[in-house]
Amino acid sequence: MNRNKIARIIAIILALLMAGSILFSAVGALTAGAVPTQAEINKLREQKKEHERRKQEIQSRINTIEFERMTEVAKKTVLDDRIVLTGMEIENITETIDFYALLIIEKENEVVAAQGREDAQFMKYKRRVRDMEENGVISYLEIVFDSTGFSDLLARLDFIRDIMNADERTYNDLIKAKLETDAAREALIETKLEMEEERVLLKQLNLELEQQLDEAHALIKSIETNLETEKALYQEERAEADKIQREINVKQAEYDQEQERKRIAAANRIKGTGDLMWPVPGFRNVSSGFGLRLHPIYRVYRQHTGIDIGAAHGSRVVAADTGTVLISDYNSNYGNYIVISHGASIGGKNVTTLYAHLSSRGVKAGATVTKGDTIGRIGSTGVSTGPHLHFEVTIGGVRVNPEKYL
Repeated sequence: MNRNKIARIIAIILALLMAGSILFSAVGALTAGAVPTQAEINKLREQKKEHERRKQEIQSRINTIEFERMTEVAKKTVLDDRIVLTGMEIENITETIDFYALLIIEKENEVVAAQGREDAQFMKYKRRVRDMEENGVISYLEIVFDSTGFSDLLARLDFIRDIMNADERTYNDLIKAKLETDAAREALIETKLEMEEERVLLKQLNLELEQQLDEAHALIKSIETNLETEKALYQEERAEADKIQREINVKQAEYDQEQERKRIAAANRIKGTGDLMWPVPGFRNVSSGFGLRLHPIYRVYRQHTGIDIGAAHGSRVVAADTGTVLISDYNSNYGNYIVISHGASIGGKNVTTLYAHLSSRGVKAGATVTKGDTIGRIGSTGVSTGPHLHFEVTIGGVRVNPEKYL
């Protein structure tokens, strides 16, 4: 076999490899997702569909005549629900993007490994082609003609067949390695494209969230134009605040009685340190302090029962101390709010902390939390004109200035 024939054979092999890569890439696209993190991505996508469905239901309520007939506070509650769901979608997509980032690293490693196998197989095939070029057909004829008899000839023919089968396996292994490399590259490209689609959607949702927040804040500010509404809402807010405090005291008493009945006092079993930490990591701005103040919406002086900490929407809110979640609920004044009992941790008196206007709540009533655990996210639900945390501290059933204990 001369060099020109060998060159033509190699050219045909390369053409077959390129054609085969197209078929294998299609198969690879179907199997590339069979990795551990893909199931988690699919789960997140199902959650996203549910969020979208619920948000569409809320938007349908907003578009109805009944929505226009609602009170301003009731409207704000509906808008808060929509904002919370948008925030959940943003968290969902952010987590999906994080999974894609890990998946891309895995796909890149697969490409490197597949390329390594292909290179090794190609070197093996080149060595075999070089041997064929140097020996050619003559070596096979010599094996046949040098036989000493018929039995020896049959044995030599079996030997030639083994060589040919080995050559075919080497060729097939090279094709397989090449196709695996192409499939890994296709899977990597597809994963990167999917992640980019999620990034585009995340950007759109962030813009949508900003618009929804503006709409909700504008609704609250519009209350200022109606003095009677302001006064009524102020009374409602004060009544709600007193109601919540009574609920806190009742639940605290029930909690203590239950622990006493079990002879395992809450103060001994789940007790705070008494040293409260700042509840919004990275944000130290107190936009409104504790005490008498002019209410920004109702234009009347009232006792501000906590402090307002300004922070970016969606920022973490953490438990100021170890304890048990007494309340995790929504109310038209405080919006999403959480109350935590820290037991008799300061001066032998029961201590509770309250976190209000959250965009989302991450703990349920009855849960045990450790100091510094994330319990929710900054928002502006309820009567609020901007994203912040309303934070209260109660000692022995009396609200105190939180800044004295932080």
